[in-house]
Amino acid sequence: MTVTPPLPHWETVPEDLPGAIRQVKAALRARIEASGRSVEEVFGVVERRVAARVAEIEEAKERGESVWPVVDYADIENGTVSPAQLEKLRRRGCLVVRGHFDRAQALRWDADIVDYVERNAFFENYSGPGDDFFGTVGSKPEIYPVYWSTAQMEARQSERMARVQSLLNSLWKHESEDGVRWFDPERDAMYPDRIRRRPPGTESGGLGTHCDPGTLDLWMTRAYQKAFRHLFDGTVEEYDPWDAAYRTEGPQYPGSTMCSAFRTFQGWTALSDMAHDQGVLHTVPIPEAMAYLMLRPLLADVPEDDMCGVTVNQVFPSGERWHPLLMKALTGIPDVRAGDSVWWHCDMIHSVAPVKDQQGWGNVMYIPAAPWCPRNEEYAAQVREAFLTGSSPGDFPEEHYERDWTGRFTADRLNDTGRRGLGMEMGQSDRSWG
Repeated sequence: MTVTPPLPHWETVPEDLPGAIRQVKAALRARIEASGRSVEEVFGVVERRVAARVAEIEEAKERGESVWPVVDYADIENGTVSPAQLEKLRRRGCLVVRGHFDRAQALRWDADIVDYVERNAFFENYSGPGDDFFGTVGSKPEIYPVYWSTAQMEARQSERMARVQSLLNSLWKHESEDGVRWFDPERDAMYPDRIRRRPPGTESGGLGTHCDPGTLDLWMTRAYQKAFRHLFDGTVEEYDPWDAAYRTEGPQYPGSTMCSAFRTFQGWTALSDMAHDQGVLHTVPIPEAMAYLMLRPLLADVPEDDMCGVTVNQVFPSGERWHPLLMKALTGIPDVRAGDSVWWHCDMIHSVAPVKDQQGWGNVMYIPAAPWCPRNEEYAAQVREAFLTGSSPGDFPEEHYERDWTGRFTADRLNDTGRRGLGMEMGQSDRSWG
């Protein structure tokens, strides 16, 4: 009988980080080899799978086809999204929802945000980027640390947003065969994020290719070791990027893109029209690429104390040095209009292209899909306190601009969806999780 070697794990950042990296890499290799397979063989399985996706994407571009799936909101509302559209969404892991909100409504929200920040003298009091991650974009500012405007809260708690989030959540396997429920796809936790407003004429450095699901915790914590179990136990063919098993448990190591919540999809809602060549979002639209990223550091050409550049307190990097195959598939969004929304799988490599002399505004509200689960229920307590006091949420720099602002969205304006998303209804705590 084959004995599966145990994996070392650290629920907080280890003190000897290089030593811990060497230790976990050796243990992961030993586990793969105990299954009767080599690291090179397992990586080869993933590489061939990803290469096939890359080839599909390159061929689609050559034919002039849209790589990004595009679905009309009306089809989501009417339940008429076709099986072919759903299959493309699962294959690509990203989506543009046309007409998610009425264009006039989105433009009103954009104007309301301007009124909100100007009324409260935001620009006079703005002290610069609160973190290094968005400090590279070069605008003054581009990312507004604003969370509790009427516009943002109306969008977050709207029925139209809940309907799209439910569709996206339902793409995931959220319950195990033996009945363990990882999350509730019909109930979203409210994950407040910031605003981007990029004016015409902007010169922005953009954001390089990276991932947001975590950093070294993806290899070093027990929950993620179980979530990515198929990559390391000899059953790599069974790896499914849409399986939520163990992902909702946490924890996550601190970092500049730390997310205390589990998001099935990251997303934003457009508050202006944006052309595809004006510094927009790009992704590597291959959900399986995370398997490539997770196994790549175990190959012999990577130094023993290096995870292909992944470390704590920085973004999870990807690029030409270690992942040239993946970079071939990097693809920007199509043109979008105010009121459209854009979504991408939580594991997905993404970037924002640089732009010089931007034509038109580039304004968005960041609103993800974050289904109710143990991890999100725990974070909801912090979110509630931030909402009630006008503070910056726990995942973000402690800037707290809105604490004394007038016109801030208040608790008496929450609807049922908003209260549920914040865990504010009596009896809403769900303890039946696996």
